[in-house]
Amino acid sequence: QVQLVESGGGLVQAGGSLRLSCAASGRTLSSLLMGWFRQAPGKEREFVGSITRSGGATYVENSVKGRFTISRDNAKSTVYLQMNSLKSEDTAVYFCAASTKYYYAQSQGDYDYWGQGTQVTVSS
Repeated sequence: QVQLVESGGGLVQAGGSLRLSCAASGRTLSSLLMGWFRQAPGKEREFVGSITRSGGATYVENSVKGRFTISRDNAKSTVYLQMNSLKSEDTAVYFCAASTKYYYAQSQGDYDYWGQGTQVTVSS
Protein backbone atom coordinates (compact mmCIF):
# COMPACT_ATOMS: atom_id res chain seq x y z
CA GLN A 1 0.00 0.00 0.00
CA VAL A 2 1.25 3.44 -0.93
CA GLN A 3 0.19 6.64 0.77
CA LEU A 4 0.56 9.95 -1.02
CA VAL A 5 0.18 13.35 0.60
CA GLU A 6 0.28 16.56 -1.42
CA SER A 7 1.13 19.94 0.00
CA GLY A 8 2.09 23.40 -1.15
CA GLY A 9 -1.13 24.56 -2.71
CA GLY A 10 -2.63 27.95 -2.06
CA LEU A 11 -3.69 31.28 -3.52
CA VAL A 12 -1.31 33.05 -5.86
CA GLN A 13 -1.57 35.94 -8.29
CA ALA A 14 -1.30 35.37 -12.00
CA GLY A 15 2.34 35.26 -13.03
CA GLY A 16 3.40 33.89 -9.68
CA SER A 17 4.87 30.54 -8.71
CA LEU A 18 4.11 27.64 -6.45
CA ARG A 19 5.87 24.39 -5.72
CA LEU A 20 3.75 21.39 -4.87
CA SER A 21 5.18 18.45 -2.99
CA CYS A 22 3.99 14.88 -2.87
CA ALA A 23 5.31 12.79 0.00
CA ALA A 24 5.13 9.04 -0.51
CA SER A 25 5.24 6.27 2.04
CA GLY A 26 4.65 2.55 2.13
CA ARG A 27 6.88 1.70 -0.79
CA THR A 28 10.28 2.78 -2.08
CA LEU A 29 9.70 5.81 -4.26
CA SER A 30 12.26 4.67 -6.81
CA SER A 31 9.99 1.76 -7.70
CA LEU A 32 7.14 4.06 -8.72
CA LEU A 33 6.28 6.05 -11.79
CA MET A 34 4.85 9.31 -10.48
CA GLY A 35 2.31 11.52 -12.16
CA TRP A 36 0.53 14.79 -11.55
CA PHE A 37 -3.08 15.42 -12.50
CA ARG A 38 -5.44 18.31 -11.95
CA GLN A 39 -9.16 18.89 -11.87
CA ALA A 40 -10.65 22.29 -12.45
CA PRO A 41 -14.18 23.15 -11.29
CA GLY A 42 -16.75 21.55 -13.55
CA LYS A 43 -14.13 19.72 -15.59
CA GLU A 44 -12.74 16.24 -15.74
CA ARG A 45 -9.44 15.36 -14.16
CA GLU A 46 -6.61 15.80 -16.62
CA PHE A 47 -3.03 14.64 -16.88
CA VAL A 48 -0.38 17.28 -16.20
CA GLY A 49 2.83 15.30 -16.41
CA SER A 50 4.90 12.43 -15.11
CA ILE A 51 8.41 11.45 -14.09
CA THR A 52 10.05 8.07 -14.45
CA ARG A 53 11.30 6.03 -11.54
CA SER A 54 14.85 7.28 -11.65
CA GLY A 55 13.86 10.80 -12.58
CA GLY A 56 15.74 10.45 -15.81
CA ALA A 57 12.80 11.40 -17.97
CA THR A 58 9.89 13.75 -17.48
CA TYR A 59 6.89 14.62 -19.57
CA VAL A 60 4.49 17.55 -19.26
CA GLU A 61 1.44 18.39 -21.28
CA ASN A 62 1.66 21.14 -23.88
CA SER A 63 -0.64 23.37 -21.84
CA VAL A 64 1.99 23.67 -19.12
CA LYS A 65 5.18 23.06 -21.06
CA GLY A 66 7.80 25.69 -20.36
CA ARG A 67 6.04 26.70 -17.14
CA PHE A 68 5.76 23.51 -15.06
CA THR A 69 8.61 21.20 -14.10
CA ILE A 70 8.44 17.83 -12.39
CA SER A 71 11.28 16.50 -10.25
CA ARG A 72 11.78 13.91 -7.58
CA ASP A 73 14.05 13.18 -4.67
CA ASN A 74 13.91 9.45 -4.09
CA ALA A 75 16.01 9.74 -0.95
CA LYS A 76 13.36 12.02 0.53
CA SER A 77 10.48 10.03 -0.97
CA THR A 78 9.11 13.22 -2.43
CA VAL A 79 8.01 14.36 -5.87
CA TYR A 80 7.67 18.01 -6.80
CA LEU A 81 5.69 20.06 -9.26
CA GLN A 82 7.24 23.47 -9.79
CA MET A 83 4.71 25.82 -11.33
CA ASN A 84 5.84 29.15 -12.74
CA SER A 85 4.06 31.87 -14.70
CA LEU A 86 0.76 30.69 -13.33
CA LYS A 87 -2.42 31.57 -15.16
CA SER A 88 -6.02 31.69 -13.99
CA GLU A 89 -6.72 28.58 -16.05
CA ASP A 90 -4.26 26.66 -13.86
CA THR A 91 -6.75 26.93 -10.99
CA ALA A 92 -7.59 23.38 -9.97
CA VAL A 93 -7.14 20.69 -7.39
CA TYR A 94 -3.81 19.03 -8.07
CA PHE A 95 -3.29 15.35 -7.40
CA CYS A 96 -0.20 13.22 -7.40
CA ALA A 97 -0.47 9.58 -8.37
CA ALA A 98 1.75 6.52 -8.37
CA SER A 99 1.96 3.63 -10.79
CA THR A 100 3.57 0.35 -9.86
CA LYS A 101 3.30 -1.17 -13.33
CA TYR A 102 4.26 1.33 -15.97
CA TYR A 103 7.41 3.10 -17.05
CA TYR A 104 5.27 5.87 -18.56
CA ALA A 105 1.54 6.51 -18.36
CA GLN A 106 -0.94 9.29 -19.00
CA SER A 107 -4.20 7.56 -18.25
CA GLN A 108 -5.72 7.79 -14.81
CA GLY A 109 -6.47 4.08 -14.89
CA ASP A 110 -2.78 3.27 -15.18
CA TYR A 111 -2.12 4.75 -11.76
CA ASP A 112 -2.72 2.65 -8.68
CA TYR A 113 -2.52 5.16 -5.84
CA TRP A 114 -3.69 8.74 -5.42
CA GLY A 115 -3.24 11.55 -2.98
CA GLN A 116 -6.11 13.59 -1.61
CA GLY A 117 -5.26 16.63 -3.68
CA THR A 118 -4.23 20.19 -2.93
CA GLN A 119 -6.04 23.30 -4.11
CA VAL A 120 -4.27 25.82 -6.31
CA THR A 121 -6.08 29.07 -6.98
CA VAL A 122 -4.65 31.65 -9.34
CA SER A 123 -6.18 35.09 -9.17
CA SER A 124 -6.09 37.36 -12.19
